[in-house]
Amino acid sequence: MKTIKTDIIPIRQQFAKVKAPHELNLEAICAFTAIGFFLDQDTYWKDEVVLGPASIHTIDDDGFLIKSEPWFTWHYTPSNKPFNTCLDEFTSLFEGLIDKQTGNKQVILPLSGGLDSRTQAVALKHLGKEVKAYSYSYKGGYPEAKLSKKIAQACNFEFEAFEIPKGYLWDDIEDLAKINSCYSDFTHPRQMAIIDKFDAMGDVFSLGHWGDVLFDSMCEEDLTADQELELVLKKIVKKGGLELATALWEHWKLPGDFESYLRGRLQNLLHGIDIKNSSAKIRAFKSMYWAPRWTSINLAVFEEKKPIGLPYYDNAMCAFICTVPESFLTDRQLQIGYIKKRNPEVAKITWQEHKPFNLYNYQLNKMPYNLPYRVLNKFTREFNEVLGKKYIQRNWELQFLGETNNKNLKKFLFSEEFNHNIEKNVVTKFYDLFYKNNRIYYSHAISILLTLSLYFQRK
Repeated sequence: MKTIKTDIIPIRQQFAKVKAPHELNLEAICAFTAIGFFLDQDTYWKDEVVLGPASIHTIDDDGFLIKSEPWFTWHYTPSNKPFNTCLDEFTSLFEGLIDKQTGNKQVILPLSGGLDSRTQAVALKHLGKEVKAYSYSYKGGYPEAKLSKKIAQACNFEFEAFEIPKGYLWDDIEDLAKINSCYSDFTHPRQMAIIDKFDAMGDVFSLGHWGDVLFDSMCEEDLTADQELELVLKKIVKKGGLELATALWEHWKLPGDFESYLRGRLQNLLHGIDIKNSSAKIRAFKSMYWAPRWTSINLAVFEEKKPIGLPYYDNAMCAFICTVPESFLTDRQLQIGYIKKRNPEVAKITWQEHKPFNLYNYQLNKMPYNLPYRVLNKFTREFNEVLGKKYIQRNWELQFLGETNNKNLKKFLFSEEFNHNIEKNVVTKFYDLFYKNNRIYYSHAISILLTLSLYFQRK
């Protein structure tokens, strides 16, 4: 007999057995197909579960889960402290966590043009850490690395920019399937393209995952239960995902219909969160069910090479967020306030989500103030397309478009082993919908079919 205590947001999946038939959990796989991650404690198998977050689990000597008891419950208990006091508390907590997680080691910092990694950069600079920062851009896409380089320069960090090449996935897909065990699709972890570069970069990663969820409002604060359910569905169901999941549900002749099944599952999970404030409730839902089953999965790519630290994942940070008034989280106020206080030069650098504006004037990202930038940006993209330079915005464009990519994709989607589990006519339908109908809408479906193909090949 042993006990396992899981974090509020677990970094890794931990599995246990339950008494059930050793059969594929087809209902769970359909949900995975629709939303891109497994719900709650689901796995590919009926007799296996993932240990839930923020709980103490008792496991017997044969690996069976006996019981689980929560040690932390998400709540919304806002303090009546003024904003500046709350900002001081965040500053102390955030810098303390980063200092503890990085120690005296050389830090590897993935930088973007957003706020989460920028906030980390400011803290690391203030703490006097030795940092090797890097960023990447899509070949033919927005030059995100330019903003990252400016942030690194303002902090006096060593910096390296990478370009994600077309079709990189096919050389690494077997390794990625082993690393993430096919619990996430393969087109999101761009870091896989440069995994071999990590060896020479430093000692420990400082990763900014989940900051955008904890430090922003999720929605209006007084939604009805039905409105909360519809919002969650809108947030997590992927384009084309519901259609593919329904096709698999019917293909496997499961009882009832998939959409009712998914709605029922989500409704039960939401009902289990005792928070009246809708924004705080949705944040709790995402932190309990989305973060550990999707965001955490591909952290394993970083951890394959070096230890990782995640200040926004920390138990103390989650507990702190439960006490922060929603009015202080709206529009990323705490992070922006922190950056302005600690490093005004970094605050003056363009905020990618509000380009060409920065943290001092991003409120101007609206008509008519942003019209000149929007016109110029549109003209530049259209001009480049005339020259044959396609603007790349999404990772799947690098993986699925073009003759070589198509050839590699077909090798997995139409293998005999995969079509034994999912009939060829189902796969062909979505393959054709992607290539002949709407690539953006059906890209998720193709990515999930590719993931399932690797899983069935490995199981």
